[in-house]
Amino acid sequence: MYLRRDRTMIAVVIMVDVAFHAGRAGLVSGADIAERAGLARRGIEPLLQALSRSGLLDSVRGPRGGYRLGRPARDITLDDVVRVAAHDDAPEAGPEGHLFERVISPGWKKLDELVGKQMAVLTLEEMVRRAETSGLRRPVQEPISFSI
Repeated sequence: MYLRRDRTMIAVVIMVDVAFHAGRAGLVSGADIAERAGLARRGIEPLLQALSRSGLLDSVRGPRGGYRLGRPARDITLDDVVRVAAHDDAPEAGPEGHLFERVISPGWKKLDELVGKQMAVLTLEEMVRRAETSGLRRPVQEPISFSI
């Protein structure tokens, strides 16, 4: 389930982008997410909807709408994201034969289990921290200004 599935990789990119650029307070548009990731907006829309339905993202409608995290970044693991993305992912027809059945498939399952254990403890908060330590700067949120 984990090893290089495009749909799940894109879902992780979406969630880390939202955590990095919006968090729980700000909003980011689907168009901005798509542009930063080099993807087509229409291509990520089904994932944005699935992530919103699952409660991992909150969707705000309207001209100033967008997406924000549905829960704190420390409470969302990459495993949570992958499970939502992989839920509707139809299994692809794959190889067959003795080598696949007896060697490759069991080995792949073992690797998948190891990756799954790591993803179950890796949170969006940690991914944002990694982005910051790599030199990426989070956008400065404008302070709230009240005028009477």
